[in-house]
Amino acid sequence: MFLESKADRSINRGWIEVVCGSMFSGKTEELLRRIRRANFASQKIELFKPAIDVRYAEEEVVSHDSTSMISTPVHNSAEILIYVNLETVEVVGIDEVQFFDEGIVEVCNKLADSGIRVIVAGLDMDYLGNPFASMPRLMAVAEYVTKTHAICVKCGDLAQFSHRLVVNDKQVLLGEKDSYEPLCRRCFNEYRAREEAAKLQQK
Repeated sequence: MFLESKADRSINRGWIEVVCGSMFSGKTEELLRRIRRANFASQKIELFKPAIDVRYAEEEVVSHDSTSMISTPVHNSAEILIYVNLETVEVVGIDEVQFFDEGIVEVCNKLADSGIRVIVAGLDMDYLGNPFASMPRLMAVAEYVTKTHAICVKCGDLAQFSHRLVVNDKQVLLGEKDSYEPLCRRCFNEYRAREEAAKLQQK
């Protein structure tokens, strides 16, 4: 039986998968599903999350439906390379990737170039509907991009926007159903128009 060397694997098997979408669209569930399949196949995996995300647990990646898996919280993208053994790790998962610094793109590319399957999940747009941090660059360099959708809480159509319910202008604001709701394009645009009109009236 022919056994590939690590050099052969780096040519044939490294790639990047991006799972993106709005809040409550199942991004983390999909990330964990892929990681569990790799684990079932006895592949060596490493799972990471941003240290700032402590909504459910400090050291676990937890989806909105309470599915969880132990992970390593890191403060910046460079830390990921410290924990990953490029010679033995086969799959790396990264949740809430939009919260990482710009270096996350280089990190993902380095891992993929080393023959590692890289699976990242995150918001593709912020609460204003603008591209979120490094997500556009990650989607551009990825071999596979999966867009997940939630259900619009107002009309029931497919939702791709994360409407913020609280008054806060920070791009990064951790929250759950008390802070965000998924909306379709039409409902999101209607809310944004009303919010802008209200701001003009206050001036």
